[in-house]
Amino acid sequence: MKLADVLATAKDSMTVTRVYAEPVERDGLTVIAAAAISGGGGSGEGTDKSGQEGSGGGFGVGAKPVGALVVKDGQVRWLPAVDINRLITVVGIVAVTALVVGARIAKMQAGQPSQKEVFRRRRS
Repeated sequence: MKLADVLATAKDSMTVTRVYAEPVERDGLTVIAAAAISGGGGSGEGTDKSGQEGSGGGFGVGAKPVGALVVKDGQVRWLPAVDINRLITVVGIVAVTALVVGARIAKMQAGQPSQKEVFRRRRS
């Protein structure tokens, strides 16, 4: 695949129709789904030791839903998509961090020596 072919494919892939879906209308309500699109590509060419030439390239596109535009009675409203997996991951990380920090604070307040103090005592 030549560089011109990669660029043409990228141009066709990264259009507004990939970001906004076709509107869906029902009972006076219109919904237009939206996505964040990202892509990347590359190509190269070269010659081997025997003088043979070669080239190659590729392109990839990724899409992630971000929300929807909802039109009702002439009013437009944005409804964001919620990524439950990301939300659960962040909440889990915050909870574990809070537990670790809380345990260290409780240990310090209880008058127990820190690990550094224990190490210093053992060395002396």
